[in-house]
Amino acid sequence: MRVRLEDVAEAAGVSMKTVSRVLNQEPRVSEQTRRRVQEVVDRLHYKPNLSARSLASRRTFVVALAYDNPSRNYLMQIQGGVLEACRERHYTLVLAPVTYGEGRAIAELRELANQHGVDGFVLTPPLTDDMELLGFLDDAALPFASIAPRTHRGRIGVTVDEHAAVCELMHHLLALGHRRIGHIKGPPTHGAAEWRHAGYRETLREAGIAYDPALVAKGEFTFESGVAAANQLLDLPEPPTAIFAGNDDMAAGVIRVAGERGLRIPQQLSVCGFDDTPISRHIFPSLTTVRQPTRDMGRTATLELIKTIHTPDSGAMVQMPYALQLRESTAAPST
Repeated sequence: MRVRLEDVAEAAGVSMKTVSRVLNQEPRVSEQTRRRVQEVVDRLHYKPNLSARSLASRRTFVVALAYDNPSRNYLMQIQGGVLEACRERHYTLVLAPVTYGEGRAIAELRELANQHGVDGFVLTPPLTDDMELLGFLDDAALPFASIAPRTHRGRIGVTVDEHAAVCELMHHLLALGHRRIGHIKGPPTHGAAEWRHAGYRETLREAGIAYDPALVAKGEFTFESGVAAANQLLDLPEPPTAIFAGNDDMAAGVIRVAGERGLRIPQQLSVCGFDDTPISRHIFPSLTTVRQPTRDMGRTATLELIKTIHTPDSGAMVQMPYALQLRESTAAPST
C-alpha cells in the first residue's frame, strides 16, 4: 500500500498542511515539529506524489545542474552532491550540459526551462561568471545558485577561500626548501584559475622570490593540458623543482610526464594540485593537494537554491572549509 500524506499526518499527530510545509521546507513550523514529521516520513518511507504536489504548489520540483566544465572528476563530485540534496528534498535532477563561450548557453538554458519547467538552476564555473547568462536568469525570474562565483554580492550558493588555500599550499613547498616553483594555470574564464594564480604570486612575493613568467604555463583544467604544460616547464634550461598545477587533473598529467622522463617523484620533482578529487588518491605517488569539499559544495548550493525557490531571498552564499592534504608527491628538493 502506498503511504499517503494523511498517513504521515496521523502518525505525527499534525495536520496535512503541516506535513506539506515540512516537506517543502516552508517557514512557520517549529523545529521540534519538523523533526517529528521527518522521523515519520523516514520511518514510513513516504514518497510525495509529485504530480499532485506540482499542481498544488505550481512548481515542477525540478532542479537543473548547468555545466560546461572540462574536469570530469570535479563534475562527478558536484553532481553527486546536487543529487543527494534533490533526494533529501524530493526534487528531480536534470543534467544541463551547455556550450559556453559561443553565445549558445542562454538559448540552451531557455529551451531546457521551457521543456522541463525547471524551478531553478545550479551553476558551475565558468557559467557562474557569465554576466549575460546571469542577467537572463534574473530577468526571467529563474532562481539559481552559483558554485565558486567570482562575485558573491547578491548571489546565493557556495564558495571557498581558494586564494588562502593556495598560499597555504605554497608555504608548504617553500618550507620544504623549494624556490623554483612552476605553476600551471587554469583557463582565464574560471575565477578559480585567477584566485589560484594570485595566491601563487602573492606567496612568492612575500617570500622575496621574483615572479618568473617562464615558470607559468597555460592549462585548461584537463589531464591533456597538464601533460602539455608539464613538457613546457620541464624543457626549460633550468626546470622547476616543484610544480603546482591548478587542479588535480593537470597534476596527474605532470606525474605522467615525469614518469615518461624518468624523473622520480618527489625525489627529483615535487607535484601538487587542487580539489582533492578521487584521482589524487588513486595515482602513484598519491598527490599533495587542497581539499575543497566538492560533493558537499554541490549539496549545499542545491539546498540554498531550494530554500530560495520556496521562500525568496532566504538563500545565502555559504563559505565552505578547505584543508591541505599532504601526501607522497612533495618532499624537499634533492641537492
